[in-house]
Amino acid sequence: MPLLLIPFLLLLFLALALLLWPLGLWQRYRLGRARRRARPGWVTFNAIGLLLSALLFLLGAWIGGIWIDGAPWNACAGLLAGVVLGGVGLWLARFEAGNGQLHYTANAWLVLALTLLVGLRVALAAWQAWHRAWEGVPAPVPWPWLADHASLLAMAGLLLGYHLAFEWGLRRQLRRLGMLRLR
Repeated sequence: MPLLLIPFLLLLFLALALLLWPLGLWQRYRLGRARRRARPGWVTFNAIGLLLSALLFLLGAWIGGIWIDGAPWNACAGLLAGVVLGGVGLWLARFEAGNGQLHYTANAWLVLALTLLVGLRVALAAWQAWHRAWEGVPAPVPWPWLADHASLLAMAGLLLGYHLAFEWGLRRQLRRLGMLRLR
């Protein structure tokens, strides 16, 4: 009898996660457009961590290219598009400097677009999984590369590249204002 509780609890946890997922997206949007203080130490830590993550991401995509056609190309294209989008995000962000502190507010429309993009990609993956489970064949999509696994790497690269460019741009802004100590 207790062994039957494990699958039940797993299904309950999955159902709870699916029900709370829209709330998590809303929270991500709400926090993404909030006014934040740029703390120099954390900005540097995040910038270096994101750079390391990008390198490991590209290495993983290169290794994944053995099994997934176009994985390195999609990862690089997504990362490059994300870096460009991060530059646009920096240009659209609002910065407020005063009292030796820098505050910034990301563009709400860009945050909304990225959040919706994540939501749509997850919905597409769920629809593809549902279609494959019931029909036994891949779901038809208007653009064939969306059905490919490598498109997930492009999406991940886009998000990683956006945050990478934004953090390094934020670090540059702190250095320009003299709020970042260089050792």
